[in-house]
Amino acid sequence: MSGDLRANITIEEVAASAGVSRSTVSRVVNGSTAVSPAALEAVHRAIQELNYVPNRAARSLARRRTLAVALVVPEDTGRFFGDPFFASVVSGVHARLRRSEYVLTLFIASDDPGDKMTSYLSSGSIDGAIIVSHHASDTFVDRIASAVPVVWGGRPVHESSRDYVVDVDNAAAARTATEYLIGRGCRRIAMIAGPASMPAGVDRLTGFRTVLEDAGLAPAAIEDGLFTHAGGADAMRRILATGAEFDAVFASSDLMARGALGVLAAAGLRVPDDVAVMGFDDSSAATSAEPHLTTMRQPSFAQGEAMAATLVDLLEGRSPARSTIMPTELVVRESA
Repeated sequence: MSGDLRANITIEEVAASAGVSRSTVSRVVNGSTAVSPAALEAVHRAIQELNYVPNRAARSLARRRTLAVALVVPEDTGRFFGDPFFASVVSGVHARLRRSEYVLTLFIASDDPGDKMTSYLSSGSIDGAIIVSHHASDTFVDRIASAVPVVWGGRPVHESSRDYVVDVDNAAAARTATEYLIGRGCRRIAMIAGPASMPAGVDRLTGFRTVLEDAGLAPAAIEDGLFTHAGGADAMRRILATGAEFDAVFASSDLMARGALGVLAAAGLRVPDDVAVMGFDDSSAATSAEPHLTTMRQPSFAQGEAMAATLVDLLEGRSPARSTIMPTELVVRESA
């Protein structure tokens, strides 16, 4: 019977073939761990031999669920497709959801005119959502969060004790980066910060300022680089235009740091001999830059997996942690 798929195979036939009860087959199909290893093996063998295809639509209807989740990224498409951080996060989310019943729907939108997307997501089309990279102005995400269970990738702007969040300690990571530059002998450190409308941008700037204050130092300059390559280059030009003296630049994303490198090279400044450069993310932008970037690694793929795992647990009635803080790590390369 192992040829073509047979959609008319029933769960009762699988149970009979495996020598177990119908409820045992149902538990296996629905991913329950409350099954003995022997029964689990027997059911999987019967499913393979019979080419049984579970009726996903019937199960989801019976459970009043769509078995679909949304990944919402409130950015324009240029920023989404231009930043390797997002590709890594999406890969992690997808990898975890492949081990579940849920399918993933991706929404990229820096705005939601007419509440078109919000209305769709709130209409029962999805069971829950993961929201990554939102800004203070993205009020539509709050309406999504009020309609379906949400896991936030990164600390939400309007944080509450009821939120489920997967993040890194951005302030602590920025402190580590700044302490490394000071330990290397840098005393006049400029920063290319992320947007003040994003918690990650605020927290990394806070960590930077805290270490400088503790060391009795002042920032050489601070400019917003918008978390983009072009924004980092523009911010670096503005820093040079001030005439400020600096011996290091801490850019709070690798893309911004790579943008800064090109401007420094055009200005005749050597990295790291004249200026040390530090990034943040340890994305592919760090190793495609010349020289390769010293950076703070955040585990973006694992973050994506953790976001998806938290949402699945939430939707399955389990009790995931409200806050999951992933580790960061200093990665030293040629730029510093």
